[in-house]
Amino acid sequence: MGSIDKQDSTPLLLNRLRMRQIALMLAIEERKTLRAAADELGLTQPAATKMLHELEDALGQRLFERVGRGLLLNAAGQRVTGYFRGIRGSMEALNRDLGELRLGSAGRFAVGSIMAASPGRLTEALVGLKEKFPLLAIEIAVDTSDRLLAQLHEGVLEVVIGRMVGEEPRTCVFRAIDDEGLSLVVGNHHPLASKHRVDFPALQAYPWILQPCGSPMREVIEREFRDHHTALPRGLVETGSILTTINLIRRSEMIGVIPETVARRDAQHHMLKIVAYPIRQKLATYGSIVRQDRPPSLAALHFLELLHAKPGGATT
Repeated sequence: MGSIDKQDSTPLLLNRLRMRQIALMLAIEERKTLRAAADELGLTQPAATKMLHELEDALGQRLFERVGRGLLLNAAGQRVTGYFRGIRGSMEALNRDLGELRLGSAGRFAVGSIMAASPGRLTEALVGLKEKFPLLAIEIAVDTSDRLLAQLHEGVLEVVIGRMVGEEPRTCVFRAIDDEGLSLVVGNHHPLASKHRVDFPALQAYPWILQPCGSPMREVIEREFRDHHTALPRGLVETGSILTTINLIRRSEMIGVIPETVARRDAQHHMLKIVAYPIRQKLATYGSIVRQDRPPSLAALHFLELLHAKPGGATT
């Protein structure tokens, strides 16, 4: 199987790749067999086989291993499919934008944010964006950084406010915004609510609510437990929803972990109590994240300018 020289390989690869090949790869990943993928795309199996061989030749890599009658992605295939999912997501976003323009809209902007940025930075930037583009349709997703970044790569979101995880520094542009502390929180009538100082062993007597595995906040708490040579509590409740966490602690003796900014705001409104236990571990700085391979829209550029603006109009 031939390979493409590194020098000037990108234009050659763009000339050789076809959207039909991308669709075939994604269909094989979903359907697991070449026959099922061919049926989905309205191809004969010989035509699909030829198309797959042409794609592997263009990329200079085999992408699948045969397992019985099925096809299993190898390491190269997994990497290629990840990029192809991003291409499909970008095309879906483009199709939505063009559809909005045909209907006379000012377009659509999709942003994802961790909860910590929502009360201040995100809200102010969105208000300013709406003033600039009154007819702009805006979609806002609030979730953990790892889940938001997956949507960024799939083209569902154009901007993410969160933390870099995994291999994101190689594929994304990150601009820092702020640090974020964490607070342990309980309901107003919890036994720990009125204590002026709480040690770590005292926390073990109660059930915990944590974010799902893989999220930066969960990793911080796991490190906290490791530092105390203690296993995570049994019977965890796992949720990425801050609202669900707050609702649960208010009706039980569970302990939750939420961003310090959110905890302070809700404590001031007597919705919860902050436990007097300082979490040793800190979260990494969060900031704006965009894909390197996708030029930001005019709305995204204006949003980023507002997001990074300091009081008085300066930008960070």
